[in-house]
Amino acid sequence: MGKKFLKFEYLLLFAVFTIATCGLVYELVAGTLASYLLGDSVKQFSFIIGVYLFSMGIGSYFSKFLTKNMLNTFVEIEILVGLVGGLSSVVLFLLFESVYSFQFVLYLFVFITGCLVGLEIPLLMNILKDKVAFRDLVSNVFTFDYIGALLASILFPLVLVPKLGIMGTSLFFGMINISIAIALCFLLKNELKKVNWLRTKAIVSFLILLTVFIFSGSILSYSEGKMYGENIIYSNSTPYQRIVLTHNKSDYRLYLNNNLQFSSTDEYRYHEALVHPVMAMAKKVEHVLVLGGGDGLAVREILKYNDVQDVTLVDLDQGMTKMFKTNTILTGFNHNSLNNTKVTVYNQDAFVWAKSCKKKYDAVIIDFPDPSNYSLGKLYSLNFYATIKSILSPDAVIVVQTTSPYFAPKSFWCINKTLMAVFPQVDAYHAYVPSFGEWGYSIAINGFGTTFNTVNRQVKGLRFYNYQFDKFNYFSKDMISNDIEVNRLDNQILVRYFDEEWGKL
Repeated sequence: MGKKFLKFEYLLLFAVFTIATCGLVYELVAGTLASYLLGDSVKQFSFIIGVYLFSMGIGSYFSKFLTKNMLNTFVEIEILVGLVGGLSSVVLFLLFESVYSFQFVLYLFVFITGCLVGLEIPLLMNILKDKVAFRDLVSNVFTFDYIGALLASILFPLVLVPKLGIMGTSLFFGMINISIAIALCFLLKNELKKVNWLRTKAIVSFLILLTVFIFSGSILSYSEGKMYGENIIYSNSTPYQRIVLTHNKSDYRLYLNNNLQFSSTDEYRYHEALVHPVMAMAKKVEHVLVLGGGDGLAVREILKYNDVQDVTLVDLDQGMTKMFKTNTILTGFNHNSLNNTKVTVYNQDAFVWAKSCKKKYDAVIIDFPDPSNYSLGKLYSLNFYATIKSILSPDAVIVVQTTSPYFAPKSFWCINKTLMAVFPQVDAYHAYVPSFGEWGYSIAINGFGTTFNTVNRQVKGLRFYNYQFDKFNYFSKDMISNDIEVNRLDNQILVRYFDEEWGKL
């Protein structure tokens, strides 16, 4: 009898483990989807975590009313968690473009999933309270629960999203939930009531998820096609972002996490304005560093200068740089720059890489994504710019893309002011890029041996930039913002400015 009960106890504890693992995965899926589709990842993840934990509390409260057929209820919760959580990403992708209150649907899924997960621990403890010593019961239940949460948090970014994608991950874990329910129906058939009906529900639910999983690629293509309104010719999920390439007539567009990265019709304006002022002003450009810019388009512009001996590119996402090294359409855009023998690519966090770098650079082009979260905000901080200064040669020039001075003037001037706290000469300029509107840059010189109007070298054949810097650094009143703070690691004020300004749009 003791061995039989031990088997019973640990079967239920393993079910708790899977519910905890899958529940956290569903929460991470919702948070990632929110940041993909809605942007503002800091706020979305914070709200989702809060709603999830709150709803778990609600579920725990209502568990005290479940006093009959508790074992059957436990199995049914396993099935429901699998169905709701597994189908959540599919429903959210499909509804994003057609539902006005998308956020309501998103948080409704988070709330329901949290309530169901919150029911399981109190319910299990009530099932086992007369059969296991209270101390052992509490210890075992919470051990299995927290180990499951840890496993989910490790697997999600490292394995699940890169291999299965967001939609595939939620469906896969939904099937795991329901598989455990099916196993309980067979292994505990003598303890369960109406076990045949319960088993049928579990099997049907599993088949629903399996069918959707098989067609998930087509569903994702359909939903993204509605979202972008363009023909999707390539899509991929990396551990860091969702990459989508679209084609419409003669225009190719690259989206990262649903945000437009470039349009092939006008990206030359952005990249010429980003690269050529630096390359013209710097006293020498033998060693050039690019931070971000994994598309190789900035590198393409740098390689137009014969003085360049080597280019170092540091971009976190290997999936991004690999795509722009191998995809024939994309290598056409960047002129195969990432495969050039002068170019060395490091797929590392630029914040960490810069601290260990021993080389000195003559020019630095910083082309990071906008500071929409704290992990990106640190790359625009006083600390980071001080680190970059330490790897610059005398009179080296550095440029940073600084978002739009028209749509986000606080963010723009915050970055500029942060650079002013580190470098002796700092200026700002902007260029009109039709796909983005007015887009801005901050530029700094590590010394006084050159000026912003100096042209030490130039190349022919540019379509936009004309080496007349003073034509690009006039700002009208509606692009000026005062009383701006410096962005430090301990305040990350830039992320708050960015959320405030772009959130209105």
